[in-house]
Amino acid sequence: MTTSSSTGPYGSGVLGSWAGAQRAISTPTQIQHTKDVNGVFMFGDSISVQDGKSLAIRLQGRDGSPLAVHNWSSRPTSGAVDALQQWASTYGLPRRILMASGSNDIFDPPKFAAQVARAISIVGPNRTLYWVNIQVVRKSVTSTVQLADQRNSSWLNMQLYDQQEKYPNLKIIRWAEWLWVKPYRLLNYLRDGVHPTVPLGQDARNELIVQSLTGR
Repeated sequence: MTTSSSTGPYGSGVLGSWAGAQRAISTPTQIQHTKDVNGVFMFGDSISVQDGKSLAIRLQGRDGSPLAVHNWSSRPTSGAVDALQQWASTYGLPRRILMASGSNDIFDPPKFAAQVARAISIVGPNRTLYWVNIQVVRKSVTSTVQLADQRNSSWLNMQLYDQQEKYPNLKIIRWAEWLWVKPYRLLNYLRDGVHPTVPLGQDARNELIVQSLTGR
């Protein structure tokens, strides 16, 4: 999550370049195998770069499904959906697609809904698109910017909920609500206001995801 010093038009700042940021991307062989056995494709940001390996182990242990990932730090959802489109064209898609993206969209919230709709269009009506919702209040910024972070996180989540009303195959994994239902979790489960603590927050978030993906 690289930003300039400007607070930008929405108060959270301006997203910097993410092209050279840390990433974790499965090999073509792993991707093709995951598609062939109807595993899960995942597209995420720095949270998923941190937590993706642990998630893959948890998912494999729960129902045997492999996880193929395209996770890229500081990437907004437009880039994640571009990757989804590329994999759909190159490999086809399994029946479950996981989007763990949106944290970097706090800097330009109005563009988010169109990207969610684009992802739904790519996935089509006969697959399920799972989406982890957003909770960002960075500890490293001023209180004024923190308020903007929370406002913009809520704005993004409302756009997700609006899309869910239109598309029943969009399933929202309510990470933000899970954190807020017991406010101490915001301190104990997030190390910087964005990324889960390890292992406590990581395990909690991954468990929510796996329960949604597997129904168990």
